[in-house]
Amino acid sequence: MKINQRLFDHYSIDTQKDLKIKNKCPRPFDTVLIDKRGSCYACECQAWLPQSIGNLQIKELSEIVGSDMHQHLRESIKDGTYRFCNQSQCTYLASSGWPNANLNHWTNETPTQIKHIRLAIDDSCNLRCPSCRTRMIFHKEGSAYNLGVKLADKINRWLSKQKHDVMLHIGSDGDPFASHIYRRLMEGSPRGENIKYSLLTNGLMYSETVSRVPHVVNNLSRLGVSIDGATHSTYEKLRLGGRWDKIMGSLKAITQDKSRHGFRLEWHMVVQNDNWHEMSAMAKMASAHNVDRLFLNKIEDWNTHLDHGRQDFKFQIGYKEELARALEYPIVRSWNLS
Repeated sequence: MKINQRLFDHYSIDTQKDLKIKNKCPRPFDTVLIDKRGSCYACECQAWLPQSIGNLQIKELSEIVGSDMHQHLRESIKDGTYRFCNQSQCTYLASSGWPNANLNHWTNETPTQIKHIRLAIDDSCNLRCPSCRTRMIFHKEGSAYNLGVKLADKINRWLSKQKHDVMLHIGSDGDPFASHIYRRLMEGSPRGENIKYSLLTNGLMYSETVSRVPHVVNNLSRLGVSIDGATHSTYEKLRLGGRWDKIMGSLKAITQDKSRHGFRLEWHMVVQNDNWHEMSAMAKMASAHNVDRLFLNKIEDWNTHLDHGRQDFKFQIGYKEELARALEYPIVRSWNLS
């Protein structure tokens, strides 16, 4: 079985290495990620394990799961070499102090079923945030839409045949409630109690969409809301196309639904020059909305032509004190901010 060596060279992955890790990462055994071209990956991040195990445009998901390439990649975990893994980018390897990794989140057991389907099949969104994209992206017709619908229907066919618990992760690329493709997928997904959902949204269209998919809310395990401002002016400056009054109404509805359904609620704040001074205010607001975890994440370069050389907020007067105030809230977790 031959891999595409150019892919691994692109990510500077040494496919001859041997990390000598005894524990088994479950991701190649329990997770499949699907992108908007239909390519499937045996990990939760394409950059961590870039070799596709099959394409959903050509085959059914049942043919891709357990395919020869899938098994070939899994062998690199079973033998402990991790030769196809990107140890410089995979957070499980890099953040655990590789090579002396603390692998408590891994296992000595080998999972036997796909338990997580991570979807990146539509980048449609009702916002055009400068930190994320340069223009509005929205597919409701044309080739991209037609392909997305085809992929959604194939995914639902596979889901309908599963008897074990499967978590469907939606929202890493676009907004699940704004996307016509994701809405079609959720409206057509199986009603079984074994199909669970983890969604990441900007929250603006939550209230007007959830009534169409009550089975999704009933089986919702985790809801993440991306909100970058704790005040009217900052929010509408950074969430282009969003309205402060509407997000406030949505957040109230989400908090009420959390009380009814018991899903885990997380907020995400992309920290940047224009909002770092509101980190503690965001933490206070999140606490008032019964949020389980607030993630403060440093802005990253997504090729949106922002001048990241000017994102110098870590050196601003008062920044460290503001971060310290935010971290006084137990729900806060920061990433790359200290």
